Amino acid sequence: MNENYVIEMLGITKKFGNILANDHIDIRLKKGHILALCGENGAGKSTIMSILFGLYEPDEGIIKKDGEVVKITNPNDATKLNIGMVHQHFKLVDTFTILQNIILEEEPLKEYSGNLNVFKKAINYLNKRIFKIVDYKKARTEIEKIITQYNLHVDLDKKIKDVSVETQQKVEIIKMLYRKNDILIFDEPTAVLTEQEIQEFLNILRNLKKEGKSIIFISHKLNEIFAVCDEITVIRKGQYINTLKTSETTKEEISALMVGRNVNFFQEKTKKIPQEEVLRVEHLVVADPFSKKKVVNDISFNVRKGEIVTIAGIDGNGQQETIYGITGIKKAQSGTITLNGKDISTFSIRNKIKAGISHIPEDRHKYGLVLDYSIYENSVLDRYYEKEFSKCLFLNDKSIKKYANGLIEKYDIRSSGDGNTTVRSMSGGNQQKIIVGREIERNPNLLIAVQPTRGLDIGAIEVIHNLLLDQREKDKAILLVTYELDQVLTLSDRILVMYEGEIVGEFLPKEVTKEKLGLYMSGAKKDIVNAIKEKNSE
Repeated sequence: MNENYVIEMLGITKKFGNILANDHIDIRLKKGHILALCGENGAGKSTIMSILFGLYEPDEGIIKKDGEVVKITNPNDATKLNIGMVHQHFKLVDTFTILQNIILEEEPLKEYSGNLNVFKKAINYLNKRIFKIVDYKKARTEIEKIITQYNLHVDLDKKIKDVSVETQQKVEIIKMLYRKNDILIFDEPTAVLTEQEIQEFLNILRNLKKEGKSIIFISHKLNEIFAVCDEITVIRKGQYINTLKTSETTKEEISALMVGRNVNFFQEKTKKIPQEEVLRVEHLVVADPFSKKKVVNDISFNVRKGEIVTIAGIDGNGQQETIYGITGIKKAQSGTITLNGKDISTFSIRNKIKAGISHIPEDRHKYGLVLDYSIYENSVLDRYYEKEFSKCLFLNDKSIKKYANGLIEKYDIRSSGDGNTTVRSMSGGNQQKIIVGREIERNPNLLIAVQPTRGLDIGAIEVIHNLLLDQREKDKAILLVTYELDQVLTLSDRILVMYEGEIVGEFLPKEVTKEKLGLYMSGAKKDIVNAIKEKNSE
């Protein structure tokens, strides 16, 4: 027994039908350390952590806590062992308040006894006339202590549906701390966060470590891993590869271990002269349907054949609504959208697709997939009505399967079965590959890609970068939205910066730095310009 290990998972094996998800994997977590668990999408990371949290039982292998063999058959067993998990897709009730979500199934109760006239009929069969209700005051006091101690400030009375993704993540962390978990599992916690939110989250991890918590951190983002983790365990295709100290390895070595080959993080673009205009957006205005506030305020730009135009900015400054206005997901209040010289402003979403727009959406669950459909069905989600895939109102299953199997092979889409696999059961990265493959294979005139590498592993990111550059080489017009500045500077031919619903700057990537982009993205440059204008008008 090694007393330094708070968790040991030894020889863990898990099969789903004929698919071997985990093949005799060993995971060891030291007390008070942060262990990164790395691997490609579908490598088995989430599966083995789900075993530790009791969502699955292993077919083989043992789990030790503090050197003693333990049996974990469900999440309640894990909670009793002080093991908590924040899942990639949060487990929160949208219509409940933050307070209610935190204490769900762990509610402190207070007892009222005596003369309960209102409830006599309901409880007259009880020997003791006791009526129990949730002690929200006690819960609030305890949670507020946690919020202060770990700097996890949230409004306990707000409903989950009304708060940001970052706040939801904080709620999940507070849930674990409220349950007094000292072994914390984070599954892709930064996949949906902006750069600023990521830095705040990493500080939270550092604080948790200082408090003596032991953490397993699943992430594809090597910058984050090297910033906070003590050790890195790499698994590939369900097998254990190696565990290395962060201080004794490099990002390049970890990438190669994950993928099985050397990875080229950013590829050089060929010099290319853009051709004729494909997309023109003029004076686009999109308003919030509730507040009526203009979230996109009179913006104009164009995208030409053979170029990648990137909209950069801090999340929440109108990028998402700009794309919604162009694709038709949201109705624009005013403005004109022209594709290949044709006004498509009033076209339906289907007709915009027919006109040649492909869209890789930011929210793959809401706008990209039907989670309870199979890979086969999702592969033709926006094309099922075409002659190739249907005949006389009936789907041509043979043709659909042939097409989908081609996507599965070409884009390396991995699942626990064949094309009949329900998409809900797949990893986020493989869900994304379905969308990317489907949208590119439509051979569009305009490819709109919003956060196309979100949740993808190093190898898959390299593939997506190459696919976008390949579309550029084929003279496709590409409109990219990303919050990652490395992608902005590497992939773009032109950069548009949005701040508070307006385009505040346009740059060529070779003529701008991260620092300068950051000033424009934060509104600092706009504030300076406005101050000068006000001074001159005095």
